[in-house]
Amino acid sequence: MNIIICGAGRVGFTIAKLLSEQGHSITVIDQSSEDIQKINDSLDVKAIVGKATYPSILEKANASETDMIIAVTRNDEINMLICQIAFSIFNIPKKIARIRSQDYLNPKFTRVYSKENLPIDVIISPEIEIAKSIQRKLEAPGALDSVPFVENKIRLLEILIKDNCKLIDIRLNELTKKFPNLEANVVAIIRNDKLFIPKKTDSVKKDDKIYVIINSTQKEETLKAFGHEEKISKKILIIGGGNIGFNLAKNIEETLETVRVKIVEKDKGRAEYLANELNDTIIINGDGLDEEVLAEANLDEAETVLALTNDDEDNLMVSILVEKFTKDQKKIEDKRTMALINKPNYSLLQSSLKIDDLIDPRLNTVSSILKHVHKGTIENAYTISNGEYEVIEAEIIETSELINKELKNADLPDEIRIGAVMRDKKIIIPRSNFVFQKDDQVVFLVKKDFISVVENIFRLSSV
Repeated sequence: MNIIICGAGRVGFTIAKLLSEQGHSITVIDQSSEDIQKINDSLDVKAIVGKATYPSILEKANASETDMIIAVTRNDEINMLICQIAFSIFNIPKKIARIRSQDYLNPKFTRVYSKENLPIDVIISPEIEIAKSIQRKLEAPGALDSVPFVENKIRLLEILIKDNCKLIDIRLNELTKKFPNLEANVVAIIRNDKLFIPKKTDSVKKDDKIYVIINSTQKEETLKAFGHEEKISKKILIIGGGNIGFNLAKNIEETLETVRVKIVEKDKGRAEYLANELNDTIIINGDGLDEEVLAEANLDEAETVLALTNDDEDNLMVSILVEKFTKDQKKIEDKRTMALINKPNYSLLQSSLKIDDLIDPRLNTVSSILKHVHKGTIENAYTISNGEYEVIEAEIIETSELINKELKNADLPDEIRIGAVMRDKKIIIPRSNFVFQKDDQVVFLVKKDFISVVENIFRLSSV
């Protein structure tokens, strides 16, 4: 597929890297000669210095032969204009734009993005996606992440194995005997920062991060089996009332009635806006690093603390203050802290600062965009391990070579692991004798280098 990426920042660079490694033909456009030089030095893609809103620059990027354009510059209006020009002059079939301004995202104005007005096929809002991601984590305490697939009938859980897990050193093929009613499939393990797809004779170890594809109704049972019985936090403190904090609080008000949220926001005007827009959330106007303000917000009583300001250093400092304010040190293990971090090097501080989860907006945005790149019947996709692997949901259509084949005879590469299947509203964890049928909804793990193999297996043809 021929793809133009407009914007060579962290998101643009990462998308270009992953898509080029999947075999797509990529052209990157950016005004910054420095960012384009970095692309040229690092990636096997075409890179052009210039304004992507100039038709002549898009023409130079061979826009008339392009299947998709992804606009991820730092400016919403530029991203919107790029999509308009891509449609009006070059008739590019699929147009994706990153848009951050909440006003542009107001549901009242969705008709703006029709073909007749502003032809954008997919709008990605990083702040909204991050808020959804955080909420998933809050709804599955004990899991590092919880991602829905197939109308929320199947889930991907990311779980940290702690020393209280009773399944440590037990072979995976023994887990079925221990939990015969558990519909769960361990599809990947990260050990010492390296991901591998486990064999039946492998076992989990302390400090592993495991990825488990499950029947969504068995979320609590699965977490308990792997040593996690944490409860949903009833008292949540958010430091930073920007778009992420606002969208998260709004989502919680709508879906988690028993949860109480407080937001500490430094800017007075923004604090007043939050107070007017949110119904049940308590807004405190003050500095999230001021100890008096944190005392007023009852930091000691908060069960989950989310540092969501625009400043990485402030977000890291909040985690230190959480530990300081916790009077009963026995409770510190029960508190959950999450911090929004834009600079990847800060991830090295996670364990020493006792932060449970670092939220990387780049990876959220990249994952949101990549799921729209795949062809045809791929319904959903979620990237893990810095984009090295994807968990994908796809439908088996009548031309698929998998139909009527047993899983053991499907000749799937080792880099593809089938996790779960929904058939006639029933969830199946497939064994070796499982036979694929037309209309099966399949959720599986695949290494990025084998995406094209997956697209061929599922007989995908159009953008």
